[in-house]
Amino acid sequence: MSLAAALRVEKAGPLALLQDGGRFGVRHLGITQGGPMDWHAAGWANALLGNDPGAAVLEVAIGGLTLVAEAELTLSLCGADLSASVSGQKLRPWQRFTLQAGDRLAFGMPRCGVRAYLGACGGWQGVPALGSVACVGREGFGGHKGGGRPLDDGDQLQPEARSQPLPSCSCVPPEYQPDYGQPAELGVIPGGQTAFFDGASLYEAFNALWQVDTRADRMGIRLIGPELVCHHPGMVSEGLAAGAIQVPPDGQPICLMNDRQTIGGYPRLGTLTPLARAWLAQCQTGETVRLRATGTGRARQEYFVAQKAIGSFQSQ
Repeated sequence: MSLAAALRVEKAGPLALLQDGGRFGVRHLGITQGGPMDWHAAGWANALLGNDPGAAVLEVAIGGLTLVAEAELTLSLCGADLSASVSGQKLRPWQRFTLQAGDRLAFGMPRCGVRAYLGACGGWQGVPALGSVACVGREGFGGHKGGGRPLDDGDQLQPEARSQPLPSCSCVPPEYQPDYGQPAELGVIPGGQTAFFDGASLYEAFNALWQVDTRADRMGIRLIGPELVCHHPGMVSEGLAAGAIQVPPDGQPICLMNDRQTIGGYPRLGTLTPLARAWLAQCQTGETVRLRATGTGRARQEYFVAQKAIGSFQSQ
């Protein structure tokens, strides 16, 4: 692909970040993984273009981003409905589309969901750090121009060169498109310090409705609801998996996400399943969610089914 085949950032918006599959094998150094908050939507964005599952996509949070095509480009859009449009014409997510030179791709206010994923043939070019271009601002790693920096006005996004054929289907089958407008029921695998929470707290945790707090970002999403009480005698900081649900002294759980710290000393109620973590990443402030206890077997099966659907689509 020629160097001119790029998108120019006309308006950067509040938070648009380049994310690939994530940065792994470095947590012992205190470095977090990064990667797409909604791995499921990002995976479909790559599948629509026949890309590797971990190819770099642009994660567009909230909206407010405007891009201008400087040459013809074939792209994909999956995840949240952020009122996207191409030169004023509405663009729905979960499909592949083509921009002509001069076309303006704009993202407005969220209609449903929080994060959309924009894919390009071969993935977007970025500056790798420790084997990944995943953008993590706190650590200053990755991104389209390095240093963990988000998009800025005037920046350019450049696709990787690739000659593979596109999948025959240009949109995600309806049965695989999540409806982010439905009430979120989030699977939680009990573990960690679950047994140290009192009975009333465990009942409330899995029967009450929780509200997504304004304190929500790529590091963690706080839930507001009943006060959970843990009687653990004292903890030593331990490693934290993606989706770990920490409960600090105020009793309000924090679901740790992609840019979380690598260790922590608060008791954990359990861990969100991979699909639950992806869904929570699409929940807007003020939305209600329900936690559902599940087992590792069921969580693994749900994850494999979702991954198989994405992989099967690419082979069409």
